[in-house]
Amino acid sequence: MKHILLFIFLLTSSVLSAQNPIVPPGMYIADPSAHVWKDGKLYVYGSLDESTNYYCSWRHHVLSTSDMIHWEIEENVFASKGEHDQVSYNDALLFAPDVMFKDGTYFMYYCQPDQNGAEGVATSKSPLGPFTNGKKMNVLGIEEIDPCVFMDDDGQAYYIWGQFEAKIAKLKPNMTEIDSTTLITDLLTEKDHYFHEGGYMVKRNDMYYFIYAHSGRANMPTSIGYAMSESPMGPFTYGGVIVDNDHCDPANWNNHGSIVEFDGQWYVFYHRATHNSNMMRKACVEPIYFNEDGTIDEVEMTSQGAGPPLNPYEKIDAERACLLHGNVRIEAFSGSEEKLAKIHNRDKAGYKYLDFKNGSTKFIARIKPGKQGGSINVYIDQPWGKKLGTLQVPGNQSDEWIELSCDIENTEDVQVLWLTFNGSGEDLFDLDWVRFE
Repeated sequence: MKHILLFIFLLTSSVLSAQNPIVPPGMYIADPSAHVWKDGKLYVYGSLDESTNYYCSWRHHVLSTSDMIHWEIEENVFASKGEHDQVSYNDALLFAPDVMFKDGTYFMYYCQPDQNGAEGVATSKSPLGPFTNGKKMNVLGIEEIDPCVFMDDDGQAYYIWGQFEAKIAKLKPNMTEIDSTTLITDLLTEKDHYFHEGGYMVKRNDMYYFIYAHSGRANMPTSIGYAMSESPMGPFTYGGVIVDNDHCDPANWNNHGSIVEFDGQWYVFYHRATHNSNMMRKACVEPIYFNEDGTIDEVEMTSQGAGPPLNPYEKIDAERACLLHGNVRIEAFSGSEEKLAKIHNRDKAGYKYLDFKNGSTKFIARIKPGKQGGSINVYIDQPWGKKLGTLQVPGNQSDEWIELSCDIENTEDVQVLWLTFNGSGEDLFDLDWVRFE
């Protein structure tokens, strides 16, 4: 069933609400692999997180957009068990997938934690599925995860997969079999490229770009890295980091994504963790830029994503924070809503960017007070930057959400918003949304 996400653009308003994350509250799509098909729309295929106890789930959904503003989601396009089961040979979880198109057919390459059948392929006549008749692929005894398929200009397809060392081989014309004579097992390595997992390949200006989960910072694969080559079979020269999701969540571990050109602009798709976990990850997007030599500038995580700066005079969901420091994390509540929760003294949340235009003098927040209460200090630029004001939050034994406000020093133009939290004890209060007047 197709659902229009809660990202609605009102023609009478300048507000664009389709910003990071690009999935709605209560839904967790990770490992985004983006493709633009012949219909001109952009499609994002990824894994679906549903628990903090294990990665992913037994289902796949698909995100799609015609303008990077309005997003739609098609649910249950493929499954490995249950009502929509298309994997007859096991009931294992479904990890990160990819999709490629050839001769009227869309091929979904899926992977599972199954050493007897880690990789498989299913097909559909539509980019939105349903993908059916999942079959094992012979991956030459290398039962690893995170497949992707690259189609070169001459129609030759390449199958890429693996952890710590990226493997590549040509696909036969049927798109379901690997040509074993072309296998390379060390296309990228952890030692030379910081390769962890999650490969993805594109071509731009006769240069091949290998995108992957990069483990070169803090000994964690929190970055999307890239390498460059004049051939899809390498050798690849290490390029650097495109985006790093460090500080998106207290317990964040990995990243996995892709880059794609859409309407003349290139973007990096990646994910952020929530719930103080390695899981419950949410797809996000940032514009990226190439230098004359083909290298890619690193970009920061933002709250605005592919849209303009957020409008502070409309409600800004607290979970749009792009940086979290301390114990604070994004958590689900009331079914499909999300909040900032488990807030401790000196925690911080950052939002990039807000356009205050001609000025604001009041800060308003929807809060569920804890027993001890506390305060929210409102800063711009840096969490130690210019302080606009302080919102006092009373202690409260009830379980009610309330709206509180405080006067702030007038601020104008585009700014980074930082909220710093203070109080005694733990779990000071929960935060649902903020806005300004």
